[in-house]
Amino acid sequence: MSFSSSTASGARRPGDALAAPSLRASVALIAGREITSRVRSKSFLISTAILLLFVVAGIVGSHLFSSSLGDTRVAAVGAAAELLDYAPGLEIESSTSAEAAERLVRDGDVEAAVVPLQDAEPGAPAFEVIALSDAPGALVQALSIAPDVRLLDPSPVDQGIGFIVAFAFGIIFFTAAITFGGTVAQSVVEEKQTRIVEILLTAVPAKALLAGKVIGSSVLALGQILLIAVAAGLSLMLTGQDVLLADLGPAAVWFLGFFAIGFVLLAAMFAASAALVSRLEDVGTVIQPVTWLVMLPYFLIIFFNDNEAVLTVMSYVPFSSPVGMPVRIFLEQAQWWEPLVALVLLAATAVVIVQLGARMYRNSLLRTGARVRLAEALRG
Repeated sequence: MSFSSSTASGARRPGDALAAPSLRASVALIAGREITSRVRSKSFLISTAILLLFVVAGIVGSHLFSSSLGDTRVAAVGAAAELLDYAPGLEIESSTSAEAAERLVRDGDVEAAVVPLQDAEPGAPAFEVIALSDAPGALVQALSIAPDVRLLDPSPVDQGIGFIVAFAFGIIFFTAAITFGGTVAQSVVEEKQTRIVEILLTAVPAKALLAGKVIGSSVLALGQILLIAVAAGLSLMLTGQDVLLADLGPAAVWFLGFFAIGFVLLAAMFAASAALVSRLEDVGTVIQPVTWLVMLPYFLIIFFNDNEAVLTVMSYVPFSSPVGMPVRIFLEQAQWWEPLVALVLLAATAVVIVQLGARMYRNSLLRTGARVRLAEALRG
């Protein structure tokens, strides 16, 4: 028996069915489509550029503002110059007499002057501060007698810096989750409303469609976070804040890891929730519970960033651990094993949520009209 050359070589004959793409190829195809469509969007590019400029401007601007303040120039007479020689935040200029020091204050050459009192009584202040309208706080503090302080449990990080770091991590995660999660939800409903999803499901399975959307959005969100991290790191280096960059580095690396897994969890919830409705007008209603799951932990961490007990609990809750645990790492409150345990809990929760989200997505995707009840979507 002889075969034609085309048949023997395995070429497809007219009428043969096209082979269905594998699950991996389908997921890669959908993810690539999501990434390409977003990257080509002018709104995405403009918003990313504005966000990067905001981060760089915030770091550089705060450094320039703090540098412009400088030390307070103070004229000192006699023993006052020796007393204030090593006081922080003060630039001391010696003066020959009280009259000369007062003249410097009136001319605006110094902000204040410190002169000794000739007839000071025992136990009374031995110096007098001369200023035009008000005395500089740094000078008054340097002349004040402060008690010795002994801290039983000193914090390794300044509370003000801790609040800024908690706020920064929180706002980055919150903004990325709401922005990209909302995009995923809107995409799902648009495909249902225009019936494009019916065409897509003839080529790829529903789980591949969901996985592609989640992975594509996660890649975009993580890429944007990496750009922010690089921009912030370069800004800190250029402004000479290497110490803060070194302290922030480990926490930032852990934040990227937690963010990657945490966003997959949230993106699956946004997509599954959006599949319950068929109109864009109803998107806000169905994704509101997911939005609250992002907002509540964010506000708790911001308001209780100095409460170690609350911060410890929030660092293990899956919906808040992407922010809570990196903040604890920066504050040096976490043991070496705690981030690993929190990351495992987050990953396990993400697996469960993605499985439930896939069931809801698959059971609701082709149902148009009235909103699908949650119980029906889970039951199928």
